[in-house]
Amino acid sequence: MAELLARLRQRKLVQWALAYVAFAFALLQGVDIVAQRFAWPDQLERILILALAVGFFVAIVLAWYHGEKGAQRVTHIELVVLTLVLAAGGIAIWHFDRAAHTHAASASGAQGASTSETSDKSIAVLPFENLSDDKANAYFADGMQDEILTRLSKIGTLRVISRTSTLQFASHPESLTEIAKKLGVATILEGSVQKSGNKVRIIVQLIHASDDRHLWSETYDRTLDDVFGVQGEVAGTIADKLGATLTGDARRQVAEVATRNATASDAYLRGLSLMRQGYSQAQENAAIHAFEDAVKADPHFAAAWAQLARGYAHGIFTGTDATPERRAAALHALETAERLQPDTLETQAARAYYIYRVQGDYDEARKRFEGLHARWPNDVDVMLPLVYILTRQGHQAEADALVARALRLDPLNAKLHKLRGIEASLERRFDETIVESQAALAIAPGDAEALRIEAGAWLARGDLARAAQLLDHAPTQLSVEGEQGQYFELERLQHSYATSIVRLERMLQTPDPKAGPLDRVGARIELADMQRLAGDRAAEGNYRSARDALRDLQQKQGENPILLVALAWTEAGLGDETAAFAAVDAALRKTPESKDVLVARFALEERARLLARFGHKDEAIAGLRYLLGVPYSGPINPITRASLRLDPDFDTLRSDPEFQKLLQYPPAAKTVP
Repeated sequence: MAELLARLRQRKLVQWALAYVAFAFALLQGVDIVAQRFAWPDQLERILILALAVGFFVAIVLAWYHGEKGAQRVTHIELVVLTLVLAAGGIAIWHFDRAAHTHAASASGAQGASTSETSDKSIAVLPFENLSDDKANAYFADGMQDEILTRLSKIGTLRVISRTSTLQFASHPESLTEIAKKLGVATILEGSVQKSGNKVRIIVQLIHASDDRHLWSETYDRTLDDVFGVQGEVAGTIADKLGATLTGDARRQVAEVATRNATASDAYLRGLSLMRQGYSQAQENAAIHAFEDAVKADPHFAAAWAQLARGYAHGIFTGTDATPERRAAALHALETAERLQPDTLETQAARAYYIYRVQGDYDEARKRFEGLHARWPNDVDVMLPLVYILTRQGHQAEADALVARALRLDPLNAKLHKLRGIEASLERRFDETIVESQAALAIAPGDAEALRIEAGAWLARGDLARAAQLLDHAPTQLSVEGEQGQYFELERLQHSYATSIVRLERMLQTPDPKAGPLDRVGARIELADMQRLAGDRAAEGNYRSARDALRDLQQKQGENPILLVALAWTEAGLGDETAAFAAVDAALRKTPESKDVLVARFALEERARLLARFGHKDEAIAGLRYLLGVPYSGPINPITRASLRLDPDFDTLRSDPEFQKLLQYPPAAKTVP
């Protein structure tokens, strides 16, 4: 034995073995991280482990041989031996992997399972039931479900259905099998939350849907200051139960306790619930206030800072509040999140949103979101901003493909169907818009946004009767997001100016605390337009009031292109042609088509309307001809030949032969009615 040990030391086999093991371990760790990011199949890692095992014996044989001879290069004989050993190892790997798959298939057949290995690692989290005596605590159950989903989505090898696809289902439905088939998942997580004061009881159960078999269940009795620990425990346990690869980095992010401050956690969950309910200015403001409360209670709450930065950035982008103070607040929130937790999905997404919505650097924002998508390929919320950016950059086919991919991951997501309908309408594929709107309504009956999208398609096709059937509840408040434009566009095309005037005057006279300055300015311009078309001299006073309000907003927020286009319209209403074209041309210089096709072509449409208004017929018709051939979205829809026939803004062009040709050409076009 002593002689053997001496020979081993002489040939340095122990050092070789330790070095090889260290190398293999480091390689496996690196591959594991990459596999997690790109959701590689587990089979690749199994093959690598077996290959390294065979390689270990090869390394030991070569080390023994070279240790004795002291050779510095591999001989031909050694190459032959090495080849034979590797070939034998390859055959062993193939045989082992085939045997493993045969065994798995046999076991699957014995159990009657119909899902594949990949689909077994899929899950839907149903809405958590609110068992609290105070039903106002429903936001807490929503927030808990949302946080667990967020943590699960960080596990790259796990397919997670988003919350929007599960909203239509009850917390404890009768048929899990049917739900699983609709969503394309193998497992379902049910849960309930009971909140009383500072105490919370959370009950969760993981169920294999095909046979209603309970894989795991747990009851957590916690206080509000420890509630975030539950979400990490649940997500980590689910990953283990489903055999999902969870690297050290992902496990740390999944298990991370975001805050131990009860007030902060409660405010954060309230903000998440508001943010997920759907966009409206009132909800966005309420969500921002909730996140502000969260960071006030816990200044070290990085996720709340990240969400706050996103909320501020959205308001800057839409022009609801783009003041220097709000821009500074957005940057402060973002930098605070990056200082506290720079590597989390929430923080990195906040930076990408800031680059997109505040800095306006679409190329860099696209790179950032593509990087996030590579790390979290199953997170639909990461895919959506990519769709928006691709659309604004004019890459419509890529945007459409990404929406289709997101729908495969999340088939019952009404929001994705609505987005697909909007994307189709940009290219005037209104049949598809109607189909997608109806698909969204089948998932979420009565969804107001889906109804408006379908109504917009009928408006664009000139079928005002069908549009009127969908737009059967006229808005009564200024703060009703997105609804005013649809209704007033319908009445404008119907030439029902008097009806709109009465409604708009009543809305402007009715106090609405939720209405923002843009709501009031937009309604004022709409009223002035209807009065102008009706021959009412009161239009001048409303145009002037709107112009003064827009100038005030410009001084506070800078040259927002949307504000500039609106300003151009008010100047035209007051008869100042020079000022009107100066404003719209400034908008086009600030945001040309090379940067954002949606904003630029919206401005080009308004410019064509101004040209028609002031008698520049040839230029107006040329502009309309160009717009009819490109995808974009106007104030409501892209212009179509049907809308040109009805729109009173183009009455000055109707007698022009070139305009009449424009309405007829090309007669066989499929994308333009």
